Amino acid sequence: MKHFFLLMSINIALFASLEEITSFEADFTQSITDEKNKTINYNGHIVASKPQNARWSYFKPVKKEVYINNFDVTIVEPEIEQVIIRKIESNFDFFKMISNAKKIEENKYLAHYKDSNFTIIKKGALIESISYLDEFENRVKIIFKNQKQNQKINETVFRPFFPLEFDIIRD
Repeated sequence: MKHFFLLMSINIALFASLEEITSFEADFTQSITDEKNKTINYNGHIVASKPQNARWSYFKPVKKEVYINNFDVTIVEPEIEQVIIRKIESNFDFFKMISNAKKIEENKYLAHYKDSNFTIIKKGALIESISYLDEFENRVKIIFKNQKQNQKINETVFRPFFPLEFDIIRD
């Protein structure tokens, strides 16, 4: 679950290799490969905006909504009728980290946070993918399609929505 929260924090920076980018929206495919080369693929859609707002909507293989607002992460899992609300690390400034990413090759950047390196690939002005090793040594790669940057986003998309009868777990 820890790698999931790191991933949620990453969503804030997926579009931040250029400081002037203020919002990002895209379809994504996320692959997580373990040490035995077993891969799990997820598909979904992300909407994010500065300073700390994001919504990851997972469609396959399971439906799940992940909201990040300021320093809270809310995970809505309709299949098990559960909501998890957690605080995220308050001193994590991913925009700053990404703005400090170093160009290592044409269209390839490297950002560092704590003990992790994030490789960001751009195609033109758009973020095409981001890759990293999570704390379990899983290889994580997120590939984006249909990217949109710097468009106005209605802030209501970042407000968690779930039926009141769902179990709520606060961490």
